[in-house]
Amino acid sequence: GVFLYNHLQQKVRNAEALAQKYKQQQEALSAQLQVVYEHRSRLERSLQKERGEHKKTKEDFLVYKLEAQEALNKEKQDSMNRYGALSSQHKILKNQHDDVKKQLLDLQLQHNSLKLEHRKSLETHSQKFAQLQQEKDSEVTNLQDTVFKLREESKLLRKAHQEVHTQLLNAQAQMEEFRQLKEALQKMPGLR
Repeated sequence: GVFLYNHLQQKVRNAEALAQKYKQQQEALSAQLQVVYEHRSRLERSLQKERGEHKKTKEDFLVYKLEAQEALNKEKQDSMNRYGALSSQHKILKNQHDDVKKQLLDLQLQHNSLKLEHRKSLETHSQKFAQLQQEKDSEVTNLQDTVFKLREESKLLRKAHQEVHTQLLNAQAQMEEFRQLKEALQKMPGLR
């Protein structure tokens, strides 16, 4: 009986030791499980935070994209307006250039006509002067008066010729300025 009692006590002690061991393992597992739960909770909060930040970033990006699109449209509209203004200005300058060119041709024709008229007048004056020199001495006074008038007329013609010549030079200078302005406009990137 004593032997049986001791044997049963030994089994009880072994069972208690095994139970204590299992209890410690259970507590360790519970602690590890608690750590895992806490870690999972932190990960879920972090994930929620990341989702919120992602949503805000997405909204910010959409706002930025909309603003960039509006800015691009505005820049495109401004460029089209500038191009339209430059195109209109180019047409106006081209018309002015054509007008100046026409004026230059008219002035050249007028200049040539006055030059021919002046030469004819000089020839006529020379002929009249030679004819008057051959007239009688009694006509010397009238001859001098006629020569004086012819000289005055020649001065007026020379003055008119000089004015036309000055206008021609001015028109040529203006045409050169329009040519340079036209070249400058053609070099502008907007017109290309």
